[in-house]
Amino acid sequence: MSGLVSLVGAGPGDPELLTLRAVDRLRKADLVLYDALLDLDDELAELAPRAKRFYVGKRAGRHSIEQDGIHRLMIRAAERGQRVVRLKCGDPFVLGRGGEEALALEAAGIAYEVVPGVSSAVAAPALAGIPVTHRGMAAGFAVVSGHAASAYAPALDSIAPGALTLVVLMGLRTRGELADRLIARGWSAATPAAIVLGASHAGEARWLGTLGGLAAAEIDLEQPGVIVIGEVVTLAKPIERRVVQQWGGQPCP
Repeated sequence: MSGLVSLVGAGPGDPELLTLRAVDRLRKADLVLYDALLDLDDELAELAPRAKRFYVGKRAGRHSIEQDGIHRLMIRAAERGQRVVRLKCGDPFVLGRGGEEALALEAAGIAYEVVPGVSSAVAAPALAGIPVTHRGMAAGFAVVSGHAASAYAPALDSIAPGALTLVVLMGLRTRGELADRLIARGWSAATPAAIVLGASHAGEARWLGTLGGLAAAEIDLEQPGVIVIGEVVTLAKPIERRVVQQWGGQPCP
């Protein structure tokens, strides 16, 4: 009897931002395969009391299980009739390889479902007091991976300077190259920019500056981070009351 694989989005990390369906699937799980950027290590035992739990995350510069290996783990467990939760950061289908995993399960004939999560592309800016869209300032936003130039270059080159808010995931180590490329494409070096670190985690922090200052920003590269570029960043200070509520009772620097 075949089991079920649930591709579950965990949101930016705070367990309180899991959906009700995500919590239900965790409670019923026999096996949980979870990602690197989640702040759920301690909570998983309570959220998934019946499950065996295995870390299968990927972090830059560190050895990790290959994607095909994750596929095999899910498929084998499901073939044994187990309920499997593949717990992924943010939303499974937003720069999370959820599509690859769904295709692998489809090809293997395994029953699966997708449980959407809150993507850090919108959650991190929101928790830092930055709306990614704002009337009269930004009518849209684009989300790109900053992992490698081959991933972000085509998208960046197609965006007119200042036309929308740019949100970059997995781009902390390449932020200098990203900024240089945008400036070379006509973006002003004075364009407001922000880095949101560890959104919804205990050590959350933010940096506010400009596109030209991104490379020199002193940040903790061990934390997950989201880069936001555009005029909406200027709203972070005026929306200070919201920020105080979310960041431990004190205004952010």
